[in-house]
Amino acid sequence: MNEYDNPEFFEKYSQMARSKFGLSKAGEWHELKKMLPDFNDKRVLDMGCGYGWHCIYAAEHGAASVLGVDSSVKMVSEARSRTDSPIIKYTVERIEEIDYPIGSFDVVISSLAFHYIASFDDIVLKVKKLLDGGGDFVFSVENPIFTSYGTGDWYYNEKGEPLHWPMDNYFSEGIRKANFLGTDVFKYHKTMSTYINTLIKYGFTITQVTEPLPQDDMIQHMPNELRRPMMLLISAKI
Repeated sequence: MNEYDNPEFFEKYSQMARSKFGLSKAGEWHELKKMLPDFNDKRVLDMGCGYGWHCIYAAEHGAASVLGVDSSVKMVSEARSRTDSPIIKYTVERIEEIDYPIGSFDVVISSLAFHYIASFDDIVLKVKKLLDGGGDFVFSVENPIFTSYGTGDWYYNEKGEPLHWPMDNYFSEGIRKANFLGTDVFKYHKTMSTYINTLIKYGFTITQVTEPLPQDDMIQHMPNELRRPMMLLISAKI
């Protein structure tokens, strides 16, 4: 079962600021939105759409159609409840199983989903097919420095204060077990060079790479975010 369909886990996730208040409370949003293309009259696919915040944003900024795909029944149900826009559709489907005709979309976006999938090659090949004829691919993932050790937590001193962020086995890609919201979840660590070189290998032109800090008004409440990168944002064109 998808962990996001676990009622206890989903309830904890629903209390996160980004869940309750949307993009304005996502620490990376102020940087990610700068990387998004013009959505006007574009056909948009959101891989791992979650609550559908990015789908709503694309629709509000002129997209012709928006499809949000997520493997969690609860996520898709929540996304559907948050909009009545006739141009947005949601479907329950694993990213690995997405299969639409060549050139079905003009923009593919994804937020913090690809680190749950083993093969980035498979993702990029799929996106290349879906964007056949040109288009934009913009996504965020957990930063490889964040995922390398795998626990998703700091090393602490005897007072419970964070000493440092552990990084180990960086070049050993593969599955990691992390604790997120009190639950063991499994993610796939990939190196920075894997993300970048896979895009290049399949013909994408990388337009920007960003390791975002939270926006200024958030940093004062989370100063430790200045000590290591949590996310990696990449935009590319085919």
